Amino acid sequence: MSFKKKILITGGAGFIGSHLVRLFVNKYPEYQIVNLDALTYAGNLANLKDIENKSNYRFVKMDIVDANAISKLFEEEQFTDIIHLAAESHVDRSITNPTEFVMTNVIGTVNLLNAAKFIWRENMKAHRFYHVSTDEVYGSLGETGMFTETTAYDPHSPYSASKASSDHFVRAYYDTFGLQTVISNCSNNYGSYQFPEKLLPLFINNIKTYKPLPVYGKGENIRDWLWVEDHARAIDVIFHQAASGSTYNIGGHNEWTNIDLIKLLCKVMDKKLGRGKGESEKLITYVTDRAGHDLRYAIDSSKLQKDLGWTPSLQFEEGLEKTVDWYLENTEWLANVTSGDYQKYYEGQYAKR
Repeated sequence: MSFKKKILITGGAGFIGSHLVRLFVNKYPEYQIVNLDALTYAGNLANLKDIENKSNYRFVKMDIVDANAISKLFEEEQFTDIIHLAAESHVDRSITNPTEFVMTNVIGTVNLLNAAKFIWRENMKAHRFYHVSTDEVYGSLGETGMFTETTAYDPHSPYSASKASSDHFVRAYYDTFGLQTVISNCSNNYGSYQFPEKLLPLFINNIKTYKPLPVYGKGENIRDWLWVEDHARAIDVIFHQAASGSTYNIGGHNEWTNIDLIKLLCKVMDKKLGRGKGESEKLITYVTDRAGHDLRYAIDSSKLQKDLGWTPSLQFEEGLEKTVDWYLENTEWLANVTSGDYQKYYEGQYAKR
């Protein structure tokens, strides 16, 4: 079968990536979607069981840090476009091991840029390199104001510094080499298939098992939350419609302090689990604040709404209930991920031959 496009999606076995892969595979049968993922702790092919046998989908296990392997793959496959999501993304892990974040998020991105530049050198304008980034590159806000596409970068953690660096490289390849790039910076995502080190799946699991809910400082840090399927829809629109060289912020216009969010989650969980009022809130435990912890993020996504017509589809309370329901219904997935059994399977399945 001849496909209209052959799109490489990196990090497609992860949380956001798997939702994007599913959307593209199902919505665009005329596209071949190649999912490249290193299958580290946060990448899980169980996230894509429902589409793994589709004729327009294929999986490749590879690490974007391996420049030679990436270059060879690009030459063999001749991808028409790239949507790059593969990244180390957990702030706490970046504080423990900054170098790992530099390697994946900076060097890995440059490896992809170089490979794309080489195979598209004859006609740069026929192809697109879409880089998916984060609102954390902008640093921290006070009590008022929002991040816009022109906000100066001010990263405060090794994670956000590595993403800021990769954003700069993507823009440099547009300006210097004419690579047709677009970038989006998104706020906190929530929804199904999220690795349970992140706040919502971690706390859903902890509430369910009566484990403590560790809250940094006084829980006053503020985040803007977006349902992951709305993020995937936004990427779809930006990929197909945005002008090359442009940047778009993606946000939910949905700010919550951590403590208010956790208390709302406790109420939802009490209802779902048939517990007494306030029972889950008793699990809240305040811990020493994280180093370099940004106070507030808030995304202004009005440019995306005005230019390309995208808006979030779900109110947060509805999205939170959907999310809780999914984790309570998919206990086997959660148990498999938290035990690490899936990684043992991959080590055997994809061992170097």
